[in-house]
Amino acid sequence: MDSLDLYDASARGRIVNEPPKRVDAPERTPFERDRARVVHAAASRRLAAKTQVVGPQSDDFVRNRLTHSLEVAQVARDLSRALGSQPDIAETAALAHDMGHPPFGHNGERVLAELGEGCGGFEGNAQTLRLLTRLEAKTFDADGRSVGLNLTRATLDACTKYPWLRAQADGPVGVHADGTRRVTVKFGVYDDDKPVFDWLRSGVAGTGQCLEAQVMDLADDVAYSVHDIEDGVAAERVELTTIDPAAVWATVRDWYRPDASDDELDDVLAGLRTQGSWPTTPYDGTRRSLAALKNLTSDLIGRFCGAVQHATFAASDGPFARYAADLVVPRRTQLEIAVLKGIAAHYVMQADDRVAAMERQRELLAELVALLAHRGPEALERPFADDWAGAGDDNGRLRVVIDQVASLTDASAFAWHRALRTV
Repeated sequence: MDSLDLYDASARGRIVNEPPKRVDAPERTPFERDRARVVHAAASRRLAAKTQVVGPQSDDFVRNRLTHSLEVAQVARDLSRALGSQPDIAETAALAHDMGHPPFGHNGERVLAELGEGCGGFEGNAQTLRLLTRLEAKTFDADGRSVGLNLTRATLDACTKYPWLRAQADGPVGVHADGTRRVTVKFGVYDDDKPVFDWLRSGVAGTGQCLEAQVMDLADDVAYSVHDIEDGVAAERVELTTIDPAAVWATVRDWYRPDASDDELDDVLAGLRTQGSWPTTPYDGTRRSLAALKNLTSDLIGRFCGAVQHATFAASDGPFARYAADLVVPRRTQLEIAVLKGIAAHYVMQADDRVAAMERQRELLAELVALLAHRGPEALERPFADDWAGAGDDNGRLRVVIDQVASLTDASAFAWHRALRTV
């Protein structure tokens, strides 16, 4: 069966119906069109200048939000194809999954969540949905309202990592991927975006992810766990041949897996070291070392995705699309990923220089929100100035300011802050 046959008319539906493209244009599936729209979105381009773990301006080698998203997309596409689902859906969800992140990554997200308390908070995943269905304008409905990129129902559902409202969210636990401790709740939709959320979840009971969203979520986990290690080794902050297990395991439990014992984590690390490409000599920056590091990255991704594929097939006969089955991630694989995260967290993310820089970023972003709220539409870009004019109260105008700030890159946040303070 062609994987497209797993997606019915409802899955292919759009908020605004669209006629077929002209007959002389290349024929594309609805999900290929979705992917193209996300690739060409302005919000996608801005990811190149947004923090992943360290700021993109600090080093031309480290990953930024765009390169991370491209890597997540490759992992998601390969795993989706192996499972027999539609790879364009999972890939598009992966390409879009970080579009809503503000300047300075999760550090900036924390500031906007605290400042936006009066208008419903802030959450990067909820902001992604807002971008895709409202702010990133391509299509308008009959009433003249933007419906964003007008993606299909299946793709929007796959982009929804946390399919629930803020009021339904559990309390914050653990840390974000970049090491920032969670102080706000995780949710996927703001209250004023609930109509489109209800549309994309039509016929779905509960708050479970569709399989394509599960694939995107796992691909994100896999990508940043192995790539943070790769970046840490190349930056000579991580040396895989001289890990201090006691210190790292404390970080693993504190940040990711409080249920893991020393013995269990020792066994997991021993298993990872049996991977043929795990280094046995220190990294020295030579081409041979760089090649070995890249091979390790590739082997670990294959190890994790292979284990998940095997476990998923063992648990169900499928089909592996939408809500017909769930992705199965073995506990062993979860712990292997947690060990890699813990290594990066201990040796890179807790470094004193990074902690100090993050504090400065929070101060700047808070001042920028205050300056824009005070200056109003004259300081906003035209689309956001129009939103300000249409806002019904102070909380609505605060949401507009937060939308504007969230759209900025790291560099433009610095530039706007400097310019507004000197006027």
